[in-house]
Amino acid sequence: MMADEKKVLRLLKTARGQLDGIIRMVDENRYCIDIAQQVAATEAILGRVNKEILSAHLKHCVQNADDEQARAEKIDEFVLTLDRLLK
Repeated sequence: MMADEKKVLRLLKTARGQLDGIIRMVDENRYCIDIAQQVAATEAILGRVNKEILSAHLKHCVQNADDEQARAEKIDEFVLTLDRLLK
């Protein structure tokens, strides 16, 4: 992985902490809207993780592909991943 590993790990650990908090909120039967807001905040962090990873993929893996065929394959793979993410 060519993404900034420290940044990705920091974001993932933050998301994990938020998930633990959401689980506690559900266990405590907290207000639905408060839970939903925390879920959205966690999704936003995970989106930032994906952005970091995909950006690094484009800047390193795609850009530094050995030849045009390898580059085309990596671009196709990237487009498929975007398709899955944007559904």
